[in-house]
Amino acid sequence: MVAFTGRDEELRHLTTAAAQSTGIVAIHAIDGMPGVGKTALAVRVAHLLAANYPDGQLFVDLYAHTPNVPAADPGETLGRLLARTGMDPRQIPDDLGERAARWRSRLADKKVLLILDDATGHAQVEPLLPGAPNCLVLITSRSRMIGLDGAESLNLATLPREQAITLFTRLAGRGTLTWADAEAVAGLVHLCGHLPLAITVLAGRIAHKRAWPLHAFATEFAVATDRLGELEAGDRAVRAAFDMSYQHLPADRQRLYRHLGLHPGPDIDVYAAAALADIPLAQTRRELEALYVDHLLDEPGPGRYRLHDLLRAYTRDLATVCETAEQRERATDRLLAYYTRTAQTANSHLTRTPYPALPPAAPDSASAGPDLADRDTALAWMRTEHDNLLACLEHATAQSLPLPLIELTAAMAAYLRQEGPWQQAATLHRTAANAAHMQRDPAAEATALRHLADIRYLTGEYAQAVSLFERTLELHEQLGDHLGQAHILNNLGWVRRMTGEYTQAADLLKRALTLYDQLGHQLGQAHTLTDLGRVWRVIGKYTQAADLFERALTLYEQLGDHLGQAHALNGLGWVRRVTGEYSQAAGLHERALALFEQLGDRLGQAHALTDLGRPLRVTGDYAQAADLFERALALYEQLGNRSGLAHALNALGRTRRLTGKYTQAAELHERALALYEQLGNRLGQANAMQQLGCLLTRTGKHPAAAGLLKRALALFRQVGDPQGEAEALNHTGALLAACAGPEQAARMYWQALDLARQIESPLDEAHALEGVARCAAATADRKVAVTELRRAVEIYRRLGVPEETTAAEYLATLPTM
Repeated sequence: MVAFTGRDEELRHLTTAAAQSTGIVAIHAIDGMPGVGKTALAVRVAHLLAANYPDGQLFVDLYAHTPNVPAADPGETLGRLLARTGMDPRQIPDDLGERAARWRSRLADKKVLLILDDATGHAQVEPLLPGAPNCLVLITSRSRMIGLDGAESLNLATLPREQAITLFTRLAGRGTLTWADAEAVAGLVHLCGHLPLAITVLAGRIAHKRAWPLHAFATEFAVATDRLGELEAGDRAVRAAFDMSYQHLPADRQRLYRHLGLHPGPDIDVYAAAALADIPLAQTRRELEALYVDHLLDEPGPGRYRLHDLLRAYTRDLATVCETAEQRERATDRLLAYYTRTAQTANSHLTRTPYPALPPAAPDSASAGPDLADRDTALAWMRTEHDNLLACLEHATAQSLPLPLIELTAAMAAYLRQEGPWQQAATLHRTAANAAHMQRDPAAEATALRHLADIRYLTGEYAQAVSLFERTLELHEQLGDHLGQAHILNNLGWVRRMTGEYTQAADLLKRALTLYDQLGHQLGQAHTLTDLGRVWRVIGKYTQAADLFERALTLYEQLGDHLGQAHALNGLGWVRRVTGEYSQAAGLHERALALFEQLGDRLGQAHALTDLGRPLRVTGDYAQAADLFERALALYEQLGNRSGLAHALNALGRTRRLTGKYTQAAELHERALALYEQLGNRLGQANAMQQLGCLLTRTGKHPAAAGLLKRALALFRQVGDPQGEAEALNHTGALLAACAGPEQAARMYWQALDLARQIESPLDEAHALEGVARCAAATADRKVAVTELRRAVEIYRRLGVPEETTAAEYLATLPTM
């Protein structure tokens, strides 16, 4: 028992239960996969409880999985047990029921601990159970004792990591481990799947080779092509333990089990298993459940089955030996077709813009699949199967299977766009595009390049996105695909907007809208109206922008497109904020956020959180605004969206400045500016420079502030953002008032005032009026000061912003005219 390691919780449970079972027969069924240590645990419990059972401890091997030995017959076993109690063999009855009755009678007044090891099932065990109180029965089995009445089941899992390391270290005869050796042992037990039998065999191989460095041994084992072959030592072999369980399976179950080894992913459901083995769904479900009962499969979640790592290697070896190469190829083809077909169904619910589709994967004889009736079920399926889908793509790439690679990647596009990580998505789409190009399939190549361009847009690699979209547009033109052309023109409009090329963006979007109108494609019209509204919003055409967002929203509502509604609501909220309707803006952003959350769209949630924080910040709710910006930051970082990250950093920095946290604010704005510069986003650069300039003005660093504000103002004018220009003029006025005098400052404020009134930006107008008033007061022009300050206070009051308080207090200090 020296080598017994760990299992403290299980030992405590069994010994405590035995102590509390006075007056009844305590029956504990210990089940688990081959080699997990069931017998060792039962024997250890018997050793610990020996004193409690003075009338004997009996170990009975039932031989369910002993090579070349049939499973023990319960009648014959009872005969041997009765003889061991001293009963004359001539008096032992032939009938099983009578033998069982005699057995119970012989133990009627005894305190005996009985171990029934390696049982086939409850039918083999039930006749052997004593009926007397104060007896303890420990049953070990590879099958779950579902039908054994009165038994408490204990499912024995593989060893926890630390216990597995301790077991290996003891058996290998190693003392205190160095850090490097500890890492090597951790790797070894991981490769053993923390299975005690495997650890025991592997440790035995090195126990008498003290000169071997553990890290070298670990490296050798890690690269072994036949890892199960390495886990053999005399009559102790992991493969042999697995063989005995496999050989007891019916032929159909053996075939399914072999096929499971061909699955490239970490787990499987009944639909994928049915496709893989090409058998009916109901039969597949029964066979999987039977394999689970026999501990040849785990069930980590409802309807999800997983092979232990060593059993996965074992089933893969079985498939190689028992199935021909053609059979294996057909099986994996069926599996890839199932995943592709189902992913295409899911994608139809997740995609925002239905592009010309690739031909769907052809159904096969095992065409059953889950019911993906809506966006929620589609997204849930994609998230559940994420690792399996990626594993299938790796398999298709490794085996040079271009068609499944192209089709499955395209079917995952909407999901990858929403969930990320985007760098991984970019790699997948690039691989698919290359495969399509080699296959001389321009439609598939256009699809893959479009998805790749979209990812480059999301990650802020705008030059690459433009190049890819333009190549995709050429392919659609060659194919005569007008709908595809409209989509790509729309996409190009996005990118041009992000790089501040608003005239080009508007032209592209108008061309897309014309094509959509000609085709009668309402969803495309709605998308383009939304994107064109964003352009008008930036260049100060607020009335036109609001009209476009409202038209898009109406179309989305008619189409039942909740994602489109969320985007249109968010865009309309942005316009309402700039025009001073803060309550309406917040309400629109809240509606958008709720829709994005319902849809599980993390990027949309991040956008809505950022946009919702802005009206709250303007109206003085700095704490809640900061919380929203920080939540958005976390989402953008998870997704790898550098553009959104820069926006949220800049917004949070502005909030920190307004609450007097200047050091934090400066760091945030500098990070935002660096990102905008990497992205080539001139409008973003202008906004970050402006905020830094304002901050430096507040902290008295006037020359540096002047340089930043000058650059920001120039950029706002270059990209054509009049609202940003008005704001920069106001900040420049504040700087000049602090360092150059009221006359120069006033000129800036008057320019800001004219521009703010032109674009109908009330907050910028109020800031300019207040600036003019303060400059007038400084030059003793009290009439202008009072008149303009009253107008500013009136606007502040109407908007409900905190500037009203300070402006009103200043107004009270001026003599009335």
